[in-house]
Amino acid sequence: MSRPVALITGPTAGLGAGYARRYARDGYDLVLVARNVERLQDLAAELRAANGVEVEVLPADLTEAADRAGVADRLAAGVQVLVNNAGFGTSGEFWTAVPDQLQAQLDVNVTAVMHFTRAALPPMIAAGCGTVINIASVAGLLSGRGSTYSASKAWVVSFTEGLANGLAGTGVSIHAVCPGFVHTEFHERAGIDMASIPDIMWLGVDDVVAESLADVAKGKIISIPGLQYKVLTTVGRLVPRRVVRAVNNRTGRSRGRT
Repeated sequence: MSRPVALITGPTAGLGAGYARRYARDGYDLVLVARNVERLQDLAAELRAANGVEVEVLPADLTEAADRAGVADRLAAGVQVLVNNAGFGTSGEFWTAVPDQLQAQLDVNVTAVMHFTRAALPPMIAAGCGTVINIASVAGLLSGRGSTYSASKAWVVSFTEGLANGLAGTGVSIHAVCPGFVHTEFHERAGIDMASIPDIMWLGVDDVVAESLADVAKGKIISIPGLQYKVLTTVGRLVPRRVVRAVNNRTGRSRGRT
């Protein structure tokens, strides 16, 4: 029998690479989607050698409509798992940011997630099984964590919860993973100084992947890895939003990021 297939966006570093390695160890063939062809090929070679799985490399710049369409076509051909992991943040204030950069951020964080999920669902529903995992963020659950990035992740959470209701009874599940600070290249690429964040707030990639997939197996729609972030988000739901904004502004460096 053929192996199941998982398509993962943004797998060349951080959480995306963590999910790719985990699914390869679990015996999935992979489709890896990212801009950096060299890093894609290096990861593909590693996963083939270590796990004996097939790995398809699909270079794509998700800020470009034509490239998104190519990925959507591959999803329409059928996969068992879609991990919408690609996303990015930027430094600087919203009112000084280049509009094209803000649009590119939304194209990757929101538009790609919507289009890829739309493409993946029909064959999953026809087969009566499938899993979509959308990587959101604690920033999407707590108000005051920057502007467009947090808003994009709040969209992912709401989108996922709404679709979960609609997919009930189809055999297809959808989940939003909301990590906090994770040791990846994310903040360095965004140009955000994270030196003031205490060690206790940082999570490891493998821990996030393991806990989130355990939550997926339990049928949880929203996965919040890390006890510290479970506590924070629970408290955030109980206190006034103005208090959450004030705390984020003081401790979370809400200024200087979009």
